[in-house]
Formats: sequence, structure tokens, C-alpha cells
Amino acid sequence: MATTSAHTFSGRPLRIPSLPCPFPSEINVHADEADAESHAWLAASGMLPGLDTLEHFKRSKIGHLAARTNPLVSRDSLRLITDWYNWLFAFDDAFCEGELMGHRASALARALPPLLEILDGRREPLRSDPFGLALNEVQARLAQVGTPAQLERWRTTVKEYLFAQIWEAANREVDLIPTPKDYVLMRRITGATFTCLALIDIGGGYRLEAEEWHHPDVRALSDLACDLIGWDNDLLSYAKERDRDKARHNLVTVLATHRSYDLQKALEVVSTMHNDTLAGFIERRAVLEGWASLPVRRYVRGLEHWVRGHIDYSLNSARYVHAWPSDTRWPEAV
Repeated sequence: MATTSAHTFSGRPLRIPSLPCPFPSEINVHADEADAESHAWLAASGMLPGLDTLEHFKRSKIGHLAARTNPLVSRDSLRLITDWYNWLFAFDDAFCEGELMGHRASALARALPPLLEILDGRREPLRSDPFGLALNEVQARLAQVGTPAQLERWRTTVKEYLFAQIWEAANREVDLIPTPKDYVLMRRITGATFTCLALIDIGGGYRLEAEEWHHPDVRALSDLACDLIGWDNDLLSYAKERDRDKARHNLVTVLATHRSYDLQKALEVVSTMHNDTLAGFIERRAVLEGWASLPVRRYVRGLEHWVRGHIDYSLNSARYVHAWPSDTRWPEAV
């Protein structure tokens, strides 16, 4: 590990490398209504403090991320998935990035047991706990449409995500940047992507059997998709994160710090990692197609939707694009 260092924007315009992706660009036809309804749910939940934060979330159109990453699901499924994405973004802002919790590992660790007990059904959330109430509601709605096995997969990924936030908080507390090896390992968990991938078959109205979910090809493709999503997010959101958290937990910063790259070089290396990982995904998918059932094929298609949908959302989101210097050069297409 290393202490954080500022990687300032230089005088020359930065070029955002392209993120080629062969998967089709799609969006759910219910995008706008699901986004509006989920934002109203979020506003009523009490998870967001103040009108400014509410307006920021409204402009972010997180429902469009859900719609691009789940373009084929029903309206009801899209609404449920969007609510979960909004919970994650709100939790990240309040707990993971906030000064009180996000920079004090012990404080964050003490805040987690009530959420873990809610997930395990051991307690009812307090009326004064908006995050617990919303988490309990989402879990109850998932239980109505998913099997016990599907719900348990989702619970497991949520618990892993919650515990991983302590690792990030510990790094912030002592102002450390993780090594590339540590960061790549933990990025799969800290970004909450697996909590969303666990909803692919639930939202699609089908089920992977246990032996399919745990098959080495399915696990490898899930890991590769998670890497692509996390690293692409790091590249495109670097400017936003640099302002808020010194981009400490960002692959661009990790590479610039530990390999002594300038910012432009670090961006290009992340793009190269994207290309290599995408090639690995396509190669492993070809192996899987020799044995896969229809549900497995649908799940892999869902992974592809996530990889492409995340890129499309990010490149069209003011949340990320407007944080970069105005003279930044963007790729014409992905």
C-alpha cells in the first residue's frame, strides 16, 4: 500500500480511451416510469438528507442504469431492481463516502449488525432506521418473486458487500491506496456489482439451479463481467471520485500510484485491461455454450447487458461526464 497522492489534471487535454463492447445497446421500454416511481420511493424513504441530495439523485437517473442493464425484464421487475440500485447509491453516499462512517472503520463496523440481522430475519428494523426499513422492504419483495435459494444468493452478496465497506473505510482512515493486487481482488466485492448480478435470473423470471450457478464457467464469466464493470466505472468516474475521495479506491489512482504512471497512461492501461478481459469473457463464453441450458444462456446474456448497459449509462450521465475538465476528449463510440 501507499499513502494517497494527488494526480492532478495536466495542462494538456485528457483523452478518455474507448471501451469497445460488441454486445448490443438496449434499454427497457419502462425506463422513465420506473425511474420516476423509484425516485419517489427513495424520496419518501428518508434515506437522503435534504432537497439538494434528492435533486442530485433525480438528475442522476439511476433508473436508466437499471433499464440499460436489464432491458428485457418486466415493468414490475425493473421497478424492484431500480429500487435496489437506489438503495445502494444512497447507502454509498451516506455510509461509505460520508465523513462520519466512511473514514472510520470502527464506526462503520458497529453500524452493520442491525442490517445483517435484518437480512437474516432476526429483527425488525427500527422506525428511526430508514436504510434498515428500505432493505427489509426490498428483501420482502424479492422473497415474493424469487425462490429461497435465489434470495439466499442475493443475501450472501449483500453481506459480502457490507463487510467490504469496512476495508475501504480502514484505508480512508489511514489515508492508504491499496496495491493493484489487493484492489483488483476487493473491487469485485466493494462495488456491489454481485448484489445486482444476483438479481438477473430473479428479474428475468427464471432460475439457475445450484449446480449451474456454481459451475466454474458461470463463476468465471460472472467474475470477468464484474471486473469489466468495476474497471470501466473506475475509468469513467475517476474525475468525480477525485473530487470526493481523492479517487483512493479507483483503479486509475491505484495504477498511477504504484506503477508511477501519469494520469493519461493510467487511463490507457485500464482501457487495455478492459480489452483483455473482454476477450477472456468471449473466449470463456464459447466454452460455456457447449453445455449451457437455456437459463444459463439467459444469465450470460444478462451479464452482457450489464457490461454494455453500464458503459452506455456512464457515457450519457452528467454524474460522471460533467466532472471532467471541459476540454476532455471523449471517444466517439464504444
